Amino acid sequence: MNTIDEIIRLALFEDSGLGDITTESILLAPFSGNGIIVAKESFILAGTGVAKSVFQLLDKNCEILCGFSDGDCIKTGDIIFKIKGDLGALLKGERVALNFLQRLSGIATLTRTYMDELKYPDVRLTDTRKTTPGLRCLEKEAVRAGGAGNHRMSLYDGILIKDNHIAVAGTITKAVAAVKNRASHLMKIEVEVSDLDQVKEALDAGVDVIMLDNMGYDMMAKAVKYIKGRAVVEASGNVSLKTLNKIAATGVDVISCGALTHQARSVDLSMRIISD
Repeated sequence: MNTIDEIIRLALFEDSGLGDITTESILLAPFSGNGIIVAKESFILAGTGVAKSVFQLLDKNCEILCGFSDGDCIKTGDIIFKIKGDLGALLKGERVALNFLQRLSGIATLTRTYMDELKYPDVRLTDTRKTTPGLRCLEKEAVRAGGAGNHRMSLYDGILIKDNHIAVAGTITKAVAAVKNRASHLMKIEVEVSDLDQVKEALDAGVDVIMLDNMGYDMMAKAVKYIKGRAVVEASGNVSLKTLNKIAATGVDVISCGALTHQARSVDLSMRIISD
């Protein structure tokens, strides 16, 4: 299954699956036409691939020209796409394509803002699973366009023992043992901890990554000093532009930030039908 195509098809069905009364009333026969997508503000571009696919699924013969790539800096007035094809397809695809571009470019733009703010080049900034349902693969791609990295994609590709897993298992030691009993030796094990006692227990259990969850700066620094390179140290919780460098200064290796996706503002774009 092509996941991206399925996402697009669902979005198109949501918008015009039962028909487009306006377009179908005006266009009584097929006509070819031209459209452009224009930036109405400056931002970091993302989502070009999925936006192209919207029009290509509606009109396989449409011609799309794009002089930019994901991750590029766009300025107000830049023409991102030039599209030539069936006018009905252009009109039906307009809002869906713009929605993808606006949302994903918003994520890339916010991510770039965080990356520009981060003054510690050895600290890796990543996203989380706090994404729009159904759009995770696209939103994580937008994070990469903005310059940051990805945390695990889903529950199947990374082991992360969180507080509720520990509560169910009884202790960190028991949770780690249960995972080691089943997981491949090729997979790293990460544990979320909230205090220094849990840091010690996680290290004693032989984990590969320790996530310091919602810790204060002093405690994080003490945890990093205690771990002393025996595990990768990730910080999570209360990450913002104001706290980013304070967290990085504690010596952690990774900072995971849900805000990259769940606090991003969609950028401003428009599509215009133009003459040849």
